[in-house]
Amino acid sequence: MAQWQPLRWIAELTPYQPGKPLAELERELGITAAIKLASNENPLGPGPKAQAAIEAALQDLALYPEGTAPRLRQALARQHGLEPEQIILGNGSDEIIHMLVRAFAGPGRTVVVSQYAFASYAIAARAVGASVQVVPAQHYGHDLAAMAAAVDEQTVLLFLANPNNPTGTSFDNQALVRLLEQVPKSVIVVLDEAYAELMPVGEDYPRGPSYLGQHANLLVLRTFSKAYGLAALRCGYGMAGAELVAVLERLRLPFNVNSLAQEAALAALFDDEHLQATIANNNKGLQRLQQGLQELGLTTLPAAGNFITFLVPGRGAEVYDALLRKGVIIRPLRAYGLPDHLRVSVGLPEQNERFLQSLGEVL
Repeated sequence: MAQWQPLRWIAELTPYQPGKPLAELERELGITAAIKLASNENPLGPGPKAQAAIEAALQDLALYPEGTAPRLRQALARQHGLEPEQIILGNGSDEIIHMLVRAFAGPGRTVVVSQYAFASYAIAARAVGASVQVVPAQHYGHDLAAMAAAVDEQTVLLFLANPNNPTGTSFDNQALVRLLEQVPKSVIVVLDEAYAELMPVGEDYPRGPSYLGQHANLLVLRTFSKAYGLAALRCGYGMAGAELVAVLERLRLPFNVNSLAQEAALAALFDDEHLQATIANNNKGLQRLQQGLQELGLTTLPAAGNFITFLVPGRGAEVYDALLRKGVIIRPLRAYGLPDHLRVSVGLPEQNERFLQSLGEVL
């Protein structure tokens, strides 16, 4: 038996459970041509400009990347009307979540999250010994008034996801403004907008960067893993006041965003044609999945982002396993306390149809 012992809060952690990989399923079941609609990835993949940038960067793999990714930070700052000093880059936005809790949380401090929120928030907080205050959900989504009321003297961070993964719920500008006005300035509000590029423009959906000038305690997260199709390269970023970003920079690991990720992300920002194709495929796919699930008599949750969560009473695990045997990977939500719910990502049209046909056969 090992003589060493991890910290108590590390020993008690339940690791994050990602979606099942395609190769693993095919090895396990001896099947081919499986499809994965489990991790909210972009079914179109990276755009041609990003792919060309990756190919051009391959000749420099022996060299370390630029430590602060200055060109990417400058491009992001211009896009959002900010200064480069307001941008922090991460190996995925998950790394920035861990930077935040390492900088501000710990034993004796509390982090506020919503029930059914993205699991990484609570995992990161507990990994540094912080307490996690889970606020009950309202109609599967964030109860922002209750979250603001849950803040006390020990609270240092409050995490919001808009839209929320895995439930697909979202909140509007007015609700966000009320929360920002109610939460003390000593508490950092983290607004995770992983799916912002896929949300309808012109509707009453808040765009986090527009609030940064009025709220020094706000940090907005974005990612290149969803709309831009670069999940494998792990590149995310945070936007906040320069003072808050400077604190996180002290914790950022050297060369945390690799050269291929930097070049691909920079190119992806200027490939509007690919982004519009992604949005069009996503909008059509959401409508088709919503229609197909309802035709099968299933209840669906609000469809925002690039996924839909649906309810299979008493049969969540059974249906998930049966779909695996048909070579269709979706996401079970029992780890979120939702054993009867399953989440499916929007795929290509033929993938959406295969999922619906397979689900109908299983049911």
